[in-house]
Amino acid sequence: MTVYLGAAPGVGKTYAMLDEAHRRCSRGTDVVVGYVETHDRPNTAGKVDGLEVLPRRTMSYRGSTFTELDVDAVLARRPAVVCVDELAHTNIPGSRHEKRSADIQQILDAGIDVITTVNIQHLESLNDEVERITGVRQRETVPDEVVRTAAQIQLVDMPPDALRRRMAHGNIYKPEKIDASLTSFFRVGNLTALRELALLWLADRVDDALGDYRRAHQISHPWPTKERIVVAVTGGPESEALLRRGARLAQRAAGSDLLAVHVVTDDGLARSGGRTLASMQALTSSLGGTFHSIVGDDVSAAVVDFAVATNATMVVVGVSTHGRLTRMFSGTTGDRVAASAGSIDVHLVPHEGVAPVLRKRRASALNWRRTLVGWMLAIALPVGMSWWLQHGEADPSTQLPVAGQMLLAGTVLVALIGGLWPAILAAGVSFLSLNWWFSPPLRRFTISDPRDITALTIFSLVAIGVATVVDRAARRAEDAVRARTEAATMTALSRSVLTGQDTADAVVQRVRETFGQQAAVLLRRKDSGWERVSGAGVGMPDRPHPGDTQVEVDGDHILALRGPHLRAGDQRVLEAFAVHVSLVLEYRRLREHADRATALERAEAMTTALLRAVSHDLRTPLATMRASVDGLAVPVVSEEDRAVLVGAAKESTRQLEQLIDNLLDLSRLEAGLLRPTLVPLSLDEILPRAIAGHGTVSLDVDEDVPLVLCDPGLLERVIANLVSNAVRVSHGGRVALQANVVPGRVEVLVVDHGPGISPDLREKMFEPFQRLDDTSPGGLGLGLAVARGLSEAMAVGLSAEETPGGGLTMVVSVPQAETGGAR
Repeated sequence: MTVYLGAAPGVGKTYAMLDEAHRRCSRGTDVVVGYVETHDRPNTAGKVDGLEVLPRRTMSYRGSTFTELDVDAVLARRPAVVCVDELAHTNIPGSRHEKRSADIQQILDAGIDVITTVNIQHLESLNDEVERITGVRQRETVPDEVVRTAAQIQLVDMPPDALRRRMAHGNIYKPEKIDASLTSFFRVGNLTALRELALLWLADRVDDALGDYRRAHQISHPWPTKERIVVAVTGGPESEALLRRGARLAQRAAGSDLLAVHVVTDDGLARSGGRTLASMQALTSSLGGTFHSIVGDDVSAAVVDFAVATNATMVVVGVSTHGRLTRMFSGTTGDRVAASAGSIDVHLVPHEGVAPVLRKRRASALNWRRTLVGWMLAIALPVGMSWWLQHGEADPSTQLPVAGQMLLAGTVLVALIGGLWPAILAAGVSFLSLNWWFSPPLRRFTISDPRDITALTIFSLVAIGVATVVDRAARRAEDAVRARTEAATMTALSRSVLTGQDTADAVVQRVRETFGQQAAVLLRRKDSGWERVSGAGVGMPDRPHPGDTQVEVDGDHILALRGPHLRAGDQRVLEAFAVHVSLVLEYRRLREHADRATALERAEAMTTALLRAVSHDLRTPLATMRASVDGLAVPVVSEEDRAVLVGAAKESTRQLEQLIDNLLDLSRLEAGLLRPTLVPLSLDEILPRAIAGHGTVSLDVDEDVPLVLCDPGLLERVIANLVSNAVRVSHGGRVALQANVVPGRVEVLVVDHGPGISPDLREKMFEPFQRLDDTSPGGLGLGLAVARGLSEAMAVGLSAEETPGGGLTMVVSVPQAETGGAR
């Protein structure tokens, strides 16, 4: 598919399409014109000459005749290329496809190339922007993806002044439309904006093709075709300033892209809270950029790799105020990015929010009891082992290698129990013990043999190194356990959000159990103070207290915990719980909105159906009544005619009363205002009244039928509606009313031998305003809906079954009354 994309109406896209058709014909290609719209433009119409034009398909709609693209004619002709104008066109109702783009897709699937046209204002993604620019809402649009999949896109453009001159010369619209068009849609500002939209949209399409080419040819270095600003954010206080600076840089060049990137280290441990990153994502979106999270061990290398992969032209990095030693030996992230960015510009942004980076000693991953034992062993173990070894039979000076190995093992044991610093102390005490007991001269802190100095030094270094590795492994193991715990918690939270199973009460209870708190409570801000939404535990607060752990859920809610203070890692998980609570609240709000929308949709559908019914079915008896009254008002009316007119008026009045009663019953059912009074009653008191006036209905009820529990008036209405419906569809045939006793219930059967109804429609016929195939006059399609509603209100079953031999049997299942009277 080749698309000629017009920057505005009248730039000549159809002319360019036909010109391409002539060019291909001259090269021997089989080209036909499937559909072209010349708009009575002489130059465009002249371009059709010399081309084979296929006949159009003629269709009628609302009394008018229209022509559309004849897809069958194109497929039967099977040319190599077909020209089809106006890609975004909507076909006349009754066509094979709703949109012409679907017609073109069918032609393409048949192996026929297509040349088509579309204007930039008809692209779906630009519809809102075009309306804001021109004030005109385009009713016919085409998805961008349809145009993007084209093999070739040719931009047909023209300067605004030249296009307005073409308009003034009458080459676009008829003379009577020129002045209005020039002062409205075809203003210079509108045309300039549309032209820029077309250029930017096509630039994105070209940029996608360039990216595909670079990937296919494994080109790793960037090709700066347009400005792309990559902002490296950490989630710290400087991230907002970096994003805003990057947005200002992107705004200096039209069509620039803003990309925010956050690097997650591949040890899986979070460095920023979920809420902080969520706020960064929201800010990036508000600035017109996109947010990306990537994984990498080296932050600077990951940022540079991302910038190269996205063909970026600039990287914005914050300036970190590291100490001099850090900058001297390892450098900062900004320095490393600048060193490895190559041809990509690096913009270093200082900001007062960047605090000096201070290395804080991490708290030990071990509990205080193990640490205390480690400090004690750091002194006792080396001294005790040295004292025991030097009391042996051998010369102590010859046991230095053995003592060194044993004391090294003791140092490792201290590292396993107490961590790094007790192990370092154990290494120092071991060094002194070896010098005192086993290095000549004995029992003096002097060393006479230089080899002993080397051995003791190596021992100390190995001991400290092993202790460091052991302590780091213990910390990593603790971090890994905590990370797995956090991941399991997050997974459970995410699963519950996706399935919509959690409630606010369940989440608050889970928070209290997870963190071992005395109480947890979700509070809502109100003008008069605080309101407790949900809570769990003992001593739940009704308002925030300074000693409580608090985290903000959203602008109106906070989550407060009363109990032991949380560690920093637990605080991250608590923030995730807060995000989860906000999702639960949002899900609840969306569900309430959906319920209200569903109710409004149901009410609107019922109102529409009611208005449609009122406009027809209610007017019929009213018209009959008026005609009867007008006939009776004539001065001279025979007795025979008077009787006929009075009978017609009475029948129409009866129909109108029945329709209004059904409408009122339905409205009460919808509003939930119906309150049945259930009493034990015999069917002999109800069924005869229900069939009164229907001479074609036979009644068959045994005398031993037990009492039933029902509301007499409502059950009579149910049976009457069913009988009336059966009589109407039977067209004079017999209708039977029977009663059968089954365990615990009595089934009242309304049997007709009419046309019946298919099984898949038997539930649908109980919905309001469903006439289905019933075309008989005098009904709104409410009888069965009212009967079902009244039955459900009394806990009476109502279903439909097929009558043997043809027809429909309505089954009303009424519970038997308990022996001894009413309930």
